Amino acid sequence: MEPVTAEEPSRRRALGMLAGGGAAACLAAGAGVLALTRRPDAGPRTITASPVGTPDPRAVAAVLANRARAVRERNRIAFMATVADAPAAFQQAQARLFDNLAKIPLDGWEERPGSPHGASGVVQVSLRYRITGFDTGPVARTRHLAFAPRSGTWTIIGDGSSAGLVGDSDITDAGPLTVVRKGPALVVGDASGLDEIARRLAAAVPAVTAVTGTSWARRAVALAPADAALAGRVAGTGNGQDVARFAALAVVTPGPDGSPGQDRVVVSPAFGRLNDLGRRVVLTHELTHVATGGARDGRTPIWLIEGFADYVGYKNANVPVKSAARELAADVAAGRVPAALPSRDDFDGASGRLSQAYQEAWLACRMVADRYGETALVRLYRAAGRESEAAALRRVLGLPPDTFTADWRDYLRKELT
Repeated sequence: MEPVTAEEPSRRRALGMLAGGGAAACLAAGAGVLALTRRPDAGPRTITASPVGTPDPRAVAAVLANRARAVRERNRIAFMATVADAPAAFQQAQARLFDNLAKIPLDGWEERPGSPHGASGVVQVSLRYRITGFDTGPVARTRHLAFAPRSGTWTIIGDGSSAGLVGDSDITDAGPLTVVRKGPALVVGDASGLDEIARRLAAAVPAVTAVTGTSWARRAVALAPADAALAGRVAGTGNGQDVARFAALAVVTPGPDGSPGQDRVVVSPAFGRLNDLGRRVVLTHELTHVATGGARDGRTPIWLIEGFADYVGYKNANVPVKSAARELAADVAAGRVPAALPSRDDFDGASGRLSQAYQEAWLACRMVADRYGETALVRLYRAAGRESEAAALRRVLGLPPDTFTADWRDYLRKELT
């Protein structure tokens, strides 16, 4: 496939979350994806491991406490001692895990024991950690560790795979990690081009702030796995299916007890196929979701969420409107002017007009900024998160929804023909 550019965005992602088009997230669409990451649903599992008994809760807690202490103290020997009786392959995986953890600026790392899975020896473990200087609360992941009795106690001998149990994925599951920090941007991954991602994210912070204001953290953590399937799982898409269709996603990691955790930008290997302009627009789009809470939003109309992110992403990009909205321009030229603003269904990855949906949303926001000013667009975005779409349009722009839609349709004709 030829490199995707900001002028020729890709637009499809059928993964059960809000999908991207415009110039930011999908390789078949170009816009950012905002998503509330949930723990992947592993579905029903049949435990087939040989019974070894139920681990002693106190012994399990002691082993996990030793592991946490070893991580905090950067003590590799002590960490590996907790898996000394495990098969060589699992020990190697744990050694890589420790080495990856040691590279990340962690503010606390702990594993809390949960419920045992019958007599399989497998225990559900709640993993929590923060990234120093970036996270305001913990990231939570669910894992499974297999224990077996050894020398009067219990020790870790593997994960939950022997019992058919799959836990949450994390960037620490990647190959040897590299951590790059450039000012307000921290990038963690094993993909290539991490320096560039960090540089572009750092440059996007003031660009996003110039539009959205300073009422956000003004920093970002990006995760960049080299493996596309892992990128999908880290982003919360479950099995990573169709992950090649997005270049980057703004997500919210799970917090303790299923609460929203921390904002992340997940960068997939497909990012490398974008050209220079496309990379800049993509990361600016995704960072806009972070700044505005788009990845956490449950009320703001989807056309406004994605359209606003594309507005910020394209601002000062000097991309001709007809090039950036090529598919929509073709429709309008053929007399197929959309009758209504795009709905949530229009942004579904299976939609046949996903590209047009993002272009329609972008031009709706661009129209507001052109006619009423950028400040009015920001006010509309914020108002729509507190009240109905109709109420926000009337209060901020003084327009009923029907009039706004009619104005927008006229704007499409003017800009695209």
